[in-house]
Amino acid sequence: MPTPKTFVIVGAGVVGLTTALEVKTRYTSSNVTIIAKDLPGDSSPSYASAWAGGNWISCATDNGREEDRDRVTYIKFKDLVQKHPHCGVYGMELRSIYDGDIDKVGVLSVGTNKIWYDDIVGGLRFLAPGELPEGAKFGFDANTFVIDVQRYLPWLQGEALRQGIEVRRVIVDDLRDVPKMFPGVSGIFNCTGLGSLTLGGVNDAQLYPSKGQTYLVQTPLGGIDRMYYRSSLRLGSCNSYVFPRGKHGGVILGGCRLDGNWDGNFDTELGESMKRKCCELAPELGSPEDLRIIKEGVGFRPNRKGGNRIEMEKKYGTMIIHNYGAGGAGYQASWGMARAAVDLLPTMASL
Repeated sequence: MPTPKTFVIVGAGVVGLTTALEVKTRYTSSNVTIIAKDLPGDSSPSYASAWAGGNWISCATDNGREEDRDRVTYIKFKDLVQKHPHCGVYGMELRSIYDGDIDKVGVLSVGTNKIWYDDIVGGLRFLAPGELPEGAKFGFDANTFVIDVQRYLPWLQGEALRQGIEVRRVIVDDLRDVPKMFPGVSGIFNCTGLGSLTLGGVNDAQLYPSKGQTYLVQTPLGGIDRMYYRSSLRLGSCNSYVFPRGKHGGVILGGCRLDGNWDGNFDTELGESMKRKCCELAPELGSPEDLRIIKEGVGFRPNRKGGNRIEMEKKYGTMIIHNYGAGGAGYQASWGMARAAVDLLPTMASL
């Protein structure tokens, strides 16, 4: 009998957990271990997955790999909703509103000048002029998914444990230490997100933080049955979004995208502006004074110049596959990124 392969995933954010599940699905007899400083339930600002608003609406426009990865994830989420209705992923309509012209806000794909996910979501419904708020140029409704990240992350971890994947809390300062912990390891997946900026053996200077901050508020008495998003650009620094976390998980209000900002403190002045804009965007919330604040959140998106990094290198006597740098697209690209990363494994996954 051949010796089972051993794979180690470093990082337990949404990308790391998803990658571990993808490895185990493809290499069922392998031994898979997740090692990470932060695990589901933790609340460090650097553990970006815990602070995400959480939904699927693609920001990819490359007419290529990034769109493909988002497509894979949409299809997977659709399957999860049907087979695991309590996993934290829920089908929900999203209303997107833009204050710029459609050809200038960054939603049209290269070479097609279309919104690529029109077909996959079952068709976009563009808003009539009378449905647009003051100052908006266009908007549309799409059938997509919202993610209660405080439910989904533990579900991913639980699914990993159910499949025999080991999860350990370990601080890794340098990738060269991982083969020492796991002699003979067949492959290491680096899914450390922004941690790869300072992780020994990687030290990726292309990474930088994009600070976001959110409120988690109590669901209004009348409920709220759709997500809202408004911005002048698809990836602008100032946007407003309202994402209900299922029926009983509260509502996430955001947001901001402050590139290069390492301040882990909640900006209360910005927060007041966020509350006002979100209440204008989603009338179901009432006035800012009506909001019942449950929690304030700050997280650092793992942005990377040139986009995410999914590539393999042979180092420290083993194979290292990097899968990080998703920015704010970690959830909506997670399953596609995991598939792309595992695709890099040779058939026998050994040197």
